[in-house]
Amino acid sequence: MAAVKVYGLPLSTCTARVLTCLIEKGVEYELIPIDLSVGAHKQPAFLAKQPFGQVPVLEDGDVTLFESRAIASYVSYKYKDQGTDLLRLGNIKETALVGVWAEVESQQYNPPISTIVYELVIKGMYGMTTDQAVVDAQSEKLGKVLDVYEARLTENKYLAGNFYSLADQNHIPYTFFLMKTPLASLINSRPHVKAWWEDISSRPSFQKVLANANV
Repeated sequence: MAAVKVYGLPLSTCTARVLTCLIEKGVEYELIPIDLSVGAHKQPAFLAKQPFGQVPVLEDGDVTLFESRAIASYVSYKYKDQGTDLLRLGNIKETALVGVWAEVESQQYNPPISTIVYELVIKGMYGMTTDQAVVDAQSEKLGKVLDVYEARLTENKYLAGNFYSLADQNHIPYTFFLMKTPLASLINSRPHVKAWWEDISSRPSFQKVLANANV
């Protein structure tokens, strides 16, 4: 069995972020499904690993981690000598730019896109009603972020530079779900953002996550 264990669901956004990273780095792992529908993530055994009761959790030997971005950073650093160089550790400027744009994803991109996906995708799965006012407000916010991306991507193929990195990869799961909604137009209407999205989402690592999730 693989030394690395991931507790989660294959296409929960945050689990998919971790799995994509592990595959990109060539790290073997075992996915241990957590059934959210029966509240397995709120049971004592799981809360002992993740006190906030959210997926995913990664176990790597005696290391137990939660928060998908922190896990991805750990995997990228620990296994830096194999797979794709996601942190650009050999070049301090490039490393710093990866850090900047990874932070942009977390602080600027994720808040509006995660709210939109919740309203347009997750609520529908549970028979809840979309709040269109929330969708409209968050779409405006996301559009402004994507205007910055469009300008950035006219100068570089990827966000941190002309190299694929963790900064790009962290965007993939939520954007995948956005592209299943009418608001895919936010991506498709910006040619450089669209080309970037088509590039990063077609990488074998994420395609393998989708295949394993039977999507």
